[in-house]
Amino acid sequence: MNPIFSNKKLIGWVIGIIVALALIMYSVTYGSNIVTQGVNDVTNILGRLVSYPANSINDFIDSVGDLSNTYQENQSLKQKIDTIHELEVQLNELKRDNQKMKETLKLQDTLNDYTLVNATVIARNPDTWRDVITINKGSNDGIQPQMSVMSDNGLVGKVLDVNPTSARIALLSNADNTLVRVAAMIQNEKEPIYGTITGYDEKTNMLVMSQIQATQDIKVGDKVVTSGLGGISPNSLYIGTVEEVAMDRFGLYKEVKIRPAADTNDVRYVTVVIRTSESEGQ
Repeated sequence: MNPIFSNKKLIGWVIGIIVALALIMYSVTYGSNIVTQGVNDVTNILGRLVSYPANSINDFIDSVGDLSNTYQENQSLKQKIDTIHELEVQLNELKRDNQKMKETLKLQDTLNDYTLVNATVIARNPDTWRDVITINKGSNDGIQPQMSVMSDNGLVGKVLDVNPTSARIALLSNADNTLVRVAAMIQNEKEPIYGTITGYDEKTNMLVMSQIQATQDIKVGDKVVTSGLGGISPNSLYIGTVEEVAMDRFGLYKEVKIRPAADTNDVRYVTVVIRTSESEGQ
């Protein structure tokens, strides 16, 4: 064998071994970092794939929780608002009651010459709302049928019937014109003008006074009071003011429409006027 060829072959083996050792050393030194990086990258990708839907579910659950809390807060606020509205209604009712009581006390100051019995309305049927009310005072308190009843500083009706502890009041706005007829007087600058309260105009909410002489001079704004001539009601109880003046349908007498001083639609407290012997002579 040629010695030169043998030496070249030996040199090739030596170089190959050196390259192999170098590759082995490089793999040992740097290979682990590459593998680790690859594993980390794969893990990060898988983690993202898993965490995205999980985070979405968590966000959805949080949103549902927030929505539930918002609903509960809205319900709580609604209940508070409803409570405030109820309190406002109660406050308005108390204010109206207070005003009605003040008017009753003011009425007492103007009727010192009469015996008065204050009462509270305890019943009022919707079917006969403008006709009859029931009060919590009766014959035990000296109340008798046909006695005059005041409210809001004006005549509101008459006692219809009486029990020991209660009484029914026929209002001036009663549809039955025969139940409440009041002898009335228009206070005129020249002389008093007499007539009778004979009805109620439901369309205009005014009382009707008739049987007035056609020659009488009546002005809008004149005050109307009880005359006391009927033998039942005391005189000078305020009824209202003249609103319209016209001839009746027969053209024989004048007919007057009166704006009542008492609001028969909202009667809560009344004062029954007991006519004494002293007042009968007035």
